[in-house]
Amino acid sequence: MTTTPPNTTQASADEQTMPLSRAFIDALDTTPPADTLAEFGELPVSVWATAQTSPAAQRKGRYVPESTAHPAKMLPAVAAHAIEHYTKPGEVVLDPMCGIGTTLVEAIDLGRRAVGVEYEPHWADIARANLRLAHERGHDHDGQVVRGDARQLEALLPVEYAGQVALVVTSPPYGPSVHGLVKTDREPGVDKVSKRHYRYGSALDRGNLANIGHHRLLAGFTRILTACARVLRPGGHVAITVRPWREHAELIDLPSQVIACGAAAGLVPVERCVALLARVADTELVARGSFFQRDFIRKQREAGLPLHLIAHEDVIVLRAEGSRSAGSGISTDRSDSRRLVTGRARHAGNPRGESGVSESWAA
Repeated sequence: MTTTPPNTTQASADEQTMPLSRAFIDALDTTPPADTLAEFGELPVSVWATAQTSPAAQRKGRYVPESTAHPAKMLPAVAAHAIEHYTKPGEVVLDPMCGIGTTLVEAIDLGRRAVGVEYEPHWADIARANLRLAHERGHDHDGQVVRGDARQLEALLPVEYAGQVALVVTSPPYGPSVHGLVKTDREPGVDKVSKRHYRYGSALDRGNLANIGHHRLLAGFTRILTACARVLRPGGHVAITVRPWREHAELIDLPSQVIACGAAAGLVPVERCVALLARVADTELVARGSFFQRDFIRKQREAGLPLHLIAHEDVIVLRAEGSRSAGSGISTDRSDSRRLVTGRARHAGNPRGESGVSESWAA
């Protein structure tokens, strides 16, 4: 199957999304015939052991306590693994939807320069606080947070970073699918368990990609990736953590859709990796599912749907045009970037993500 990506040159700086044709969107949800896979070739795969310690242990002493309230934090070890493998010390790492600044903190801890864009003012402030904490730990590498809409990335990004970005590490927002934190309200004779901190910001803010629906999310994310492609250096990489999720009992294969969006933005898929969210023991994986994940799986099994806890995230790795990925055999010509492979995922669960005026702080 070959899909024709949208015209990415039409969107102006003040448009909230870039147009995607209905045929393009529909193609993202179709299962390709077997010969399509042969035509494109299978992407190289590797497994990242990124949950040998718990998320809390990974953040302890390295992030301010207020970071815990973000509903969908990236696992620090996932960001660190991508940064170590796709950049060298001194290079620039970008997260256009940086949330609490996980990508930025891991980048400067590893001796890289970092810049992030964040839509929500509160989380932008928390990201800056995390950068200040990293600075207090002795890291003096550049780190900046710019507040704004990542769909206008090129207008927001400080000019010194244009064409210098070696790696983008980010994750799309998932809206109401995030888990949040457990809250227990104890009353005489009654224990109530509910969610707290499960929204990025106001649910009424239609400028937030998390609040605008699945198809508009894909359109907005394509526009962000298009802007990322323009600020990457030649041969630079984009690593996107992403999961499928269920919407009205239908499985949405967001990882494959993100590959398609990246190709539409002029980026070339080079890897589809597995970042573990479970600890690797001697003979098994020890899942680290949240309370709400476990509760969701229990209820689905009781209803007869044999789901399992999510033990990993997909990491989609794309590359800027102009070079050939070593060992992948995948050309970065634009004609090849339009060959999109999609398919239904074989696993399900509730995902997490981070949401993406100019204010900045430099370490």
